[in-house]
Amino acid sequence: MKLKELQDAMIAAMKAKDKFRKDAIASLVSAVKKAGIDAGCREDIPDEMADQAILKEIKAVKEQIDTCPAERTELLEEYKKRFEIMNEFAPQLLSADEVKAILQEKFADVLATGNKGMIMKTVMGELKGKADGKVINQVVAELTK
Repeated sequence: MKLKELQDAMIAAMKAKDKFRKDAIASLVSAVKKAGIDAGCREDIPDEMADQAILKEIKAVKEQIDTCPAERTELLEEYKKRFEIMNEFAPQLLSADEVKAILQEKFADVLATGNKGMIMKTVMGELKGKADGKVINQVVAELTK
């Protein structure tokens, strides 16, 4: 996801006078810009870095949904709506089958060791931001049995 695409979506939401959508997208834009500044590439933020910042922001909203008390229905609805808007901009993540295929193809030598910690350390460098960490962990656990 390019920063420019996010900014264009935010401008479109402003023109449509959809304040809630604009605010949700603005939080993604600011997360991407902050990641770029922290990495020292303010002007030219790589797409991969932008995707990771978006995923991190989505994860934070998901945690808000999970920890919100059930009796606070209006707040919970607000969080869910924000989560749906942010998910539109989330990068497409690999499925469990795709992760399994990549692990068996590229990391067969590491899988042969059976050391789950070493496998995860090696694999996460390659798949970070491309697949969910929980999915990777489940696939590794399945393959090391």
